[in-house]
Amino acid sequence: MKSFISILLLTIVSIAYTSCNQSAQSTLPEAKSVTPEGLSWYAIDDLDAMTNLKGKKVLVDMYTSWCGWCKVMDKKTFTDPQVVKYLNDNFVLVKFNAEQKEPVTFKGESYEWIRGGRKGVNKLAMKMMSGRLAYPTMVYLDENLEVIKASAGYKKPDQLLAELQIL
Repeated sequence: MKSFISILLLTIVSIAYTSCNQSAQSTLPEAKSVTPEGLSWYAIDDLDAMTNLKGKKVLVDMYTSWCGWCKVMDKKTFTDPQVVKYLNDNFVLVKFNAEQKEPVTFKGESYEWIRGGRKGVNKLAMKMMSGRLAYPTMVYLDENLEVIKASAGYKKPDQLLAELQIL
């Protein structure tokens, strides 16, 4: 009888711990893509559904389909083991095609595509980059999804790590 009560008590404590621990974890939707190196990339529309980021910042990778340096960053910078580890530990990652024509919702507001730049631009991308259209641009958001900084240009792994560590 004592062992039954001990097992029952242990089970109850375990269930209580698990449910408390899960509620403290960040709530993220399913990633749109996961790289072979283990980076989970979300869509810009996913940000509104994210709750309790547990102190993690958000990195929004602003890119376009024609941007050669964006592709180099994907192949060289976002595959570096140190970059991957630091990003996984400290950031929620979002890929955003700044020229996407489909409207996006961010913080409850809808943003449309407009003519401008090389092939047009989504108004949210223009807002996050303060009207300075350059690709790639890393836009950093705090846990309340407010822009901390927009940083334009290709970054080698060591350059990106140095930038990430001072945020």
